[in-house]
This record gives sequence, structure tokens and C-alpha cells, in this order.
Amino acid sequence: MEIYLDRLQAADAEALYQFELENRAFFEQMVPARGEDYYIPEMFNKRHEALLEEQAQGGSYFYLIKGKDHSILGRINLVDIDKSHTAAHVGYRVGQKHTGKGIANQALKLLIETVKAKGIKQIQAKTTANNIASQKVLEKNGFKRIATGSETFEMNGQQLHFIYYALTSLSG
Repeated sequence: MEIYLDRLQAADAEALYQFELENRAFFEQMVPARGEDYYIPEMFNKRHEALLEEQAQGGSYFYLIKGKDHSILGRINLVDIDKSHTAAHVGYRVGQKHTGKGIANQALKLLIETVKAKGIKQIQAKTTANNIASQKVLEKNGFKRIATGSETFEMNGQQLHFIYYALTSLSG
């Protein structure tokens, strides 16, 4: 499937809200829940505006993963950009009906190419221990497992921990 990354814009709020609502239960199987407030339209819109401001300040890059028809297939974000150490953290999610098609893998490849030109030299990531698909996506894109969190947390009745990854071989 052909995809592209589209930088988050104010006009994306409604479509992104619908995407998040449609995929809420699916996402909450693999990542900690965002809380009820996130899904209140007014709160979502305020959060969207805050993300746009953060992006404008250069602290993060937020992208929508889109298909040829411009529909949202997922999202991928580069956050906590540390300009002095040229490092950042990546997070991504693909909608349920688009999983298993290589979209996360393609999106991460595109993001890596995009941020090389921005001076980012290291990207860090974390995923839950039960999210094998995300671990595979990271590893396919050159990320190395650097640590397993010692603290556990409960999610969906399971005791889980985070697994941490890093990609350090970036050069522009």
C-alpha cells in the first residue's frame, strides 16, 4: 500500500478525532489508555491546538500516516526533541483495519529519512512487552533493544513492562 506522511495541521482535528474514536478499543489493547478526557471533543480540540503549538516551537513533529485517498491510516510522532544531543523519541499507531500491511514499517522508514535532514542523530522508542508487532517494526528499521523496564504496570488484566529501543546510526 502506498502511503505518505503529512505534517499535522489545524484542519486535521475532526478527521483525527474520528480516527482515534474508531480505534480506541484496539489501541488500548497494546498501549496504556489515554483517559476519558481525551475523547471529549472540547478537550481533544484543546490538545490538538497544544500539539500544533509544540510543533511550531520545534519541540516535536507530528505526522499523520495517510493513504493515496488522503485518509488517515495512522499517526507517527517524533517528540521530546533534544537539540543539544540531537535525539528524540518516536511513537506510532496504525488503525486496526490497516494493520498487517506494512504501514508502520513504511511510515517509520519515511520518518527516519525525514528527520535525518533535520539533524536528529538518535531516535529512542519504547513499547509494551506484549506488542510484538511494534517490536518487529522497530527492529526491521534498525532499532536495537537497549533495555527492559524493571517496573511493571497492569494493563487489560496483564502485568506488563516496557521495552526500550534506540536507533543511533542516523546521519544526514
